[in-house]
Amino acid sequence: MENIQQDEQHVVKKLEWHVHYYVDKLMELNNTETAIFCLILVCIPLSVLWLNMGRLLVFIGQDPLISHEAGNFISWLIPALFGYATFQTQSLITPMLICSCASLMVHIPLCWVLVFKSGLESIGALAISISNWLNAIFLSLYMWYSPTCTETRVPITMELFQGFREFFHFAIPSAVMVCLEWWSFELLTMLSGFLPNPKLETSVLSVCLNTITTLYAIPHGIGAPARVSNELGEGKPQAAHVAVYAAMALAVLETLIVTGTLFTSRHVFGYVYSNEKEVVDYVTTMAPLVCVSVILDSLQGFLSGIARGCGWQHIGAYVNLAAFYLVGIPVAATLAFWLHLRGIGLWIGIQFGAFTQTILLAIVTSCINWEKQIVNTKLP
Repeated sequence: MENIQQDEQHVVKKLEWHVHYYVDKLMELNNTETAIFCLILVCIPLSVLWLNMGRLLVFIGQDPLISHEAGNFISWLIPALFGYATFQTQSLITPMLICSCASLMVHIPLCWVLVFKSGLESIGALAISISNWLNAIFLSLYMWYSPTCTETRVPITMELFQGFREFFHFAIPSAVMVCLEWWSFELLTMLSGFLPNPKLETSVLSVCLNTITTLYAIPHGIGAPARVSNELGEGKPQAAHVAVYAAMALAVLETLIVTGTLFTSRHVFGYVYSNEKEVVDYVTTMAPLVCVSVILDSLQGFLSGIARGCGWQHIGAYVNLAAFYLVGIPVAATLAFWLHLRGIGLWIGIQFGAFTQTILLAIVTSCINWEKQIVNTKLP
């Protein structure tokens, strides 16, 4: 009799496990559908803004020729917005990696053809749009045909509208957190348009910005999947703590390798972007400052990932607002226009902001009570 009761309990527990598993999968699918739909809605006003970007830049006093080219370039990027909005893989990292590699293999020759063979340099941005949509199509095909996604392959229902409030509750602070930082760097490029010889200053700052943007993908990739949110959700504070230290160690190692390589190649890496000696020489002068940027970006990339994993996007937004707009931008403008350090002054100033951001995020991370975070994560 006792054995029968044990068997019954075992069957009940197994059924409960399966129910919870499929409910979680369905909730994950609904969250994915909600995220895609919400992001597409956000893309609509952004598209209108991008269509008028050229005229907007002229209106605020930027060089008309540069503004016209920037407007043309960003117009070709509008389809990329909607393609990027569909990048959802239900926490499946490997398929995203494979699909991204496949898209990259298409992107490289396509970009070369559009830039050098079309006669319209700005149309090269279309390659990014096509690559984003290829990536989205590859991921959609995987999710439709892969056995891994069998349980979540259900028709789209009206339930996707129920998650709007929850999605934007986390998405808006996260977007503000990221945008406040990156807009400060973009603001540097706009400020360089008011300096003497704006074409040279804008070109050099664009090279530096593209360099750190490319290299930032490495620490961002380390910090984002640091498993902090997963470990907290599973009620494992010690594992979350270990994940923080593991991400930190990887960030430091990555920083040493990247900055060492960048500084060693400082006399030639400018040729990756331009064949004009004046631009390359200026980039060589800026290279040590770019290395400092890489160091700070690596640290804050991992720290920002921890903050997002803990659901502290709003704190990150306040940190970025204070660091870049109360410290970074004012110092940059002072050095560039008052002390006449031009683009170098702009870049030094924004590094003051990045340093302040890193210190503030480090203080926030050091104050985390992991046991308390477990309780907060479990709250409905």
